[in-house]
Amino acid sequence: MADATSFGKVAVLMGGPSAEREISLLSGTGVVGALRGRGIDAHPFDPKERDLADLRREGFARAFIALHGRFGEDGTVQGALEVMGIPYTGSGVMASALAMDKWRTKLVWMACGIPTPRFAIAEPDTDWAQVLGRLGLPVIVKPAREGSTLGITKVRTASDLAPAVAFAATFDPLVIVEEFVDGQELAAAIVGSEALPLVRIEAPGGNYDYQNKYFSDDTRYHCPSGVRADVEASIRRDTLAAFRVLGCRGWGRADVMLRPDGKYAFLEMNTSPGMTGHSLVPMAAKAVGVDYPELCVRILAGAGLEGRP
Repeated sequence: MADATSFGKVAVLMGGPSAEREISLLSGTGVVGALRGRGIDAHPFDPKERDLADLRREGFARAFIALHGRFGEDGTVQGALEVMGIPYTGSGVMASALAMDKWRTKLVWMACGIPTPRFAIAEPDTDWAQVLGRLGLPVIVKPAREGSTLGITKVRTASDLAPAVAFAATFDPLVIVEEFVDGQELAAAIVGSEALPLVRIEAPGGNYDYQNKYFSDDTRYHCPSGVRADVEASIRRDTLAAFRVLGCRGWGRADVMLRPDGKYAFLEMNTSPGMTGHSLVPMAAKAVGVDYPELCVRILAGAGLEGRP
């Protein structure tokens, strides 16, 4: 691991203008404290309140991206950092944009044999009776380019489908209607080239929504996951494949559903996962002996620019 002074002046990008600003501020605050605790010259930097050009003007040598959602996880900030020549953590422009778009992520995964739930895209002329006949009920309705479960509805009756689509469309005009996968909810973290142990999530009532994800103490996390060893090994192997086929790098987290019959499906890939006290990548890292500060340093050490070593 590099000496703390070799990182230079580090900007921890946090906050931003997305709907996930609140969580990003929590993540970024944690990362700043951890890096400073390891002697690294880390500073909070909120792109909503400051001009990104200040990064170059103020001599920042690299950036730790703790932004979540649009304008931070979708390739936009990554592109600006590429232009300025400032190495940054996580995936590059193309992979960030692709992973943020759940529809196009699913198209890539389907083409490459990565299991993902069946779905339909909401169009003005969609025959919903035909779609529900194919997907069954319940279904999950969600905006294609949001995170943190924002805009998501579990639809149990056909009459509730149109309002759910309208609600999701308030977050993003591109709306996915996806088959509901009943089973265990798993988080599969990647750091560097390693797929970490799975985290199994038990949320109250099976509802891992925004509140239960970030603020509830009633949600239970299990790592080791308790998943059968051969199934976990298969999921971890496919997690790396799902990560690489999107062009991702550095670190990330896949959300996976495990059916009772042992089959599983990948829901999405997060290229700038949460780093809060309830976040999943730190839990998985801890299971292999990597504490939160060390995890932050390792992620920072992997910062780079697209197409360059």
